[in-house]
Amino acid sequence: MSTAAYPKNVAIVGATGHLGAHFVEELTKTGKHTITALTRGGSDKKLPSGVKVVEVDYNNEEALVAALKGQDFLAIVLAATAPAETHSQIVKAAAKAGISYIMPTAYGADITNEAMVRDDMYHQGVVAKVKEIESLGLNHIIMACGFWYEWSLALGENFFGIDIKSKKATLFDDGTTKMSVSTLRQCGRAFAALLSLPESGATPSLSDWKNKPFYFTSFRVNQRDMLDSVQRAQGTSDKDWDIKFEPSNKRVADGLAALQTGDFTGFVKAMYSRAFYPSADGDYESRHAISNEVLGLPKEDLDETTKWVVENIGGLFSQVP
Repeated sequence: MSTAAYPKNVAIVGATGHLGAHFVEELTKTGKHTITALTRGGSDKKLPSGVKVVEVDYNNEEALVAALKGQDFLAIVLAATAPAETHSQIVKAAAKAGISYIMPTAYGADITNEAMVRDDMYHQGVVAKVKEIESLGLNHIIMACGFWYEWSLALGENFFGIDIKSKKATLFDDGTTKMSVSTLRQCGRAFAALLSLPESGATPSLSDWKNKPFYFTSFRVNQRDMLDSVQRAQGTSDKDWDIKFEPSNKRVADGLAALQTGDFTGFVKAMYSRAFYPSADGDYESRHAISNEVLGLPKEDLDETTKWVVENIGGLFSQVP
């Protein structure tokens, strides 16, 4: 890839998932890229015309390397339930294929935050992935987008503490700790805008975020903001809801205890609750320069997004990806 050129050949693992589908959709809109979707096969989800689909066995390194040959950029979007070794297998194949950049499955993480790396299992996993990528001599860019807003809001109490269907809310501490969150579509837009930049030689360029987190956001909100937005969409108020308060550190402890019994929802509960600590470690926007303006990302409307979730809650995101 020429330093003056944008990454033309882009491979995406997980192109039909909640996030990967937005990557493909927004990247396709630019008309600039040749997109290859790597899949295990068997999915009935359709991809846009022009996207090359390659079915691979991630345990077959030779086939995986062949599929990745000639790619300039690789985005790995694996489900939380994917086997732990799959990410490593893909990264090692990417190194042998000569790929310049990898966006690892590290979405939402801020590895520059030492407290989060110390306390949060997800961040610890991301750090391990980054160290492996760097050990193989590859470059990475981490999409530091915060939690996915509409996805997290739809999935209930273990996530943002809000159960829209039952009108029950658990506010962590006092419910006023701010955090940075992004919609899935904004993530797709950011991905496409980033990959439309030259690799280097200009500002902005892809190399501005080489081996760094890439910060952007849709909203800077707290739980009370979210609940107020849900209530506006429903035409309800606090009197219609069952609202309680719980210390965020207790939720983290309870979540980790549940995880020890094999209950994966405990991982989710601990991860989200930790980001809502009063130290506001999930508030990227107050700690870092965000790239919304540089990349021309649109300003989104919180109530409009929340209304969409409320109106579509029955068919949204039935399981953790």
